[in-house]
Amino acid sequence: MNNHSTIRLATEADCALILAFIQGLAEYEKMADHVVATTEKLQQSLFGEKPAAEVVIAEYQGQPAGFALFFHNYSTFLAQPGLYLEDLFVLPEYRGKGLGKLLLSYLAKLAVKRGCGRFEWSVLDWNQPAIDFYQAQGASLMHDWRITRVAGAELQALAASYPN
Repeated sequence: MNNHSTIRLATEADCALILAFIQGLAEYEKMADHVVATTEKLQQSLFGEKPAAEVVIAEYQGQPAGFALFFHNYSTFLAQPGLYLEDLFVLPEYRGKGLGKLLLSYLAKLAVKRGCGRFEWSVLDWNQPAIDFYQAQGASLMHDWRITRVAGAELQALAASYPN
């Protein structure tokens, strides 16, 4: 870490900033129209009674420059918790300054400290710069695995199919 970069835990006061980072990531991923998050939803889901995830903020020369949002999952094979990185984003003007690596190494250290057996995340198959970056950090692509998702109307239908 250089003297210009720091990582800090996000606070409830950061919800507007977190939303701005989420919107920046969505724009980069060509998915801006999918964002329905609001500062109010973030306040409730990240800092409410049962926080669903945690956030760290990367700062460069005292300015917010990026973030990582993560939560714990569980490996039955390892019988250990894992750390799952949902989002990592660095603003374009701060890329190339080591902040992505700083965020990943911070979370890896946190995973080890918390007794996690794995640190995992997904990457879009077209995002070659991210794939190259992650592999340079020692990550392995899981070629035999595919993400499976049920959301929206399909989630409602699947839930409704459970017998009462």
